[in-house]
Amino acid sequence: MFIHNITTNVDESVVNDWLDWMHQTQIPAIMETGKFLSVKLCEVLVKEDLGGVTFAVQLTAETKEKLSSYLTDHSYKFKEAEMKLFNGKFGTFTTELKVISEYNH
Repeated sequence: MFIHNITTNVDESVVNDWLDWMHQTQIPAIMETGKFLSVKLCEVLVKEDLGGVTFAVQLTAETKEKLSSYLTDHSYKFKEAEMKLFNGKFGTFTTELKVISEYNH
């Protein structure tokens, strides 16, 4: 399995709007691409010196091909939508992860 992790620091003035948009629009649209098994939205508990609230969105794909297809064919649309709505009010970076092993209780 593969995870596309998107870490975003959101200005406190738009946190509620950003979360509403993620829950109502962005995450459902990402799931509709059919590329991911699940999406997790997490709040990062470490406080940033620059302020804001930091979140991690973890998109789990079954194969590297599905993740690559999303990154090539879809991700730019989601980045553009976020920029249009929240330009200057967030900073983001992404990380691709390959799951080596997973343990569940």
